Amino acid sequence: MKIVVLGGLGSQGRAVLIDLVRSPAVDEIICADANLAGWAQFAETVDSTKITPVKIDASSAEALQQVLKQGVDVAIDLLPVSFMANAFAAAIACKVSMVSTNYAQSLHNFHQLALDADVTLMPECGLDPGIDLVLFGYGVRQFDEVHALKSYCGGFPEKTACNNPLNYKVTWNWDMVLRSSMRDSLFIKAGKRFAIPAADQHKEENIDTIFFPGVGELECIPNGDAAVYADILGISDTIEETTRYALRWPGWSRFWRPLKELGFLSEESLDFSGVQVSPRQFLSTLIGPQVQYKETEKDIVVMHNAFEGIKDGKRNHW
Repeated sequence: MKIVVLGGLGSQGRAVLIDLVRSPAVDEIICADANLAGWAQFAETVDSTKITPVKIDASSAEALQQVLKQGVDVAIDLLPVSFMANAFAAAIACKVSMVSTNYAQSLHNFHQLALDADVTLMPECGLDPGIDLVLFGYGVRQFDEVHALKSYCGGFPEKTACNNPLNYKVTWNWDMVLRSSMRDSLFIKAGKRFAIPAADQHKEENIDTIFFPGVGELECIPNGDAAVYADILGISDTIEETTRYALRWPGWSRFWRPLKELGFLSEESLDFSGVQVSPRQFLSTLIGPQVQYKETEKDIVVMHNAFEGIKDGKRNHW
């Protein structure tokens, strides 16, 4: 099997390459990335004989199609979300099935095109969304009726690596962390849908806490559209409550709340001596290098999905 990894030298991409190299089912891997500067160092850490590094411009439809036409069986999209539509369009054009870790809400227009091309496109195949959705499907099947589905997930540093004011370091993409802090949420409580605007995401009344054994108390921040998964899972008629939270060490919202109110996460560009830069771009460039893991530091991943409902005529939880 021949696989191309788009964004192969990013944090997620390197982990994927390591797994693919170990798989006996994989014969060839194309590592496609805009920046190959780190390839030589990475190649020393794995058996790189299966991997061919290729420089690629993901903004170019022609470049994406060129790499997908190299006898590729499957493609893995780990590019920034801004390139997701380009990657999916190229996969359809080249009739190559593709998986992606990014959300799918804005890409429904690809559904019929993929069916017509007999191509499988699988978005939301990461940790969250991804592994949690697999657990959703399993959990829902344990009930005759599902009344509550609550989702909690987050990655953050071990206490020994909490050496910055955020108590946070990033294992994926710092700019996407900032973007997720400007995401509207849609929950269901008492059977009614209600929205939490991105501007209110970090307000005290919208923050919860959860205690996780072996870790301690964690802060829960509203994290996107929980109601849509009730629709996809076919439990909208019975669901009374569904929520979706990101997890961080306590203090995360206290840090971001005033910055958000002051506009530091705005996408609106400001003029800096003739250069157009948004506040979010400024924070991404300034803070990103300061929240990277050192080689000896480790992260923690916590995921908790709670279900309540009816099974064989009795109330149950799982």
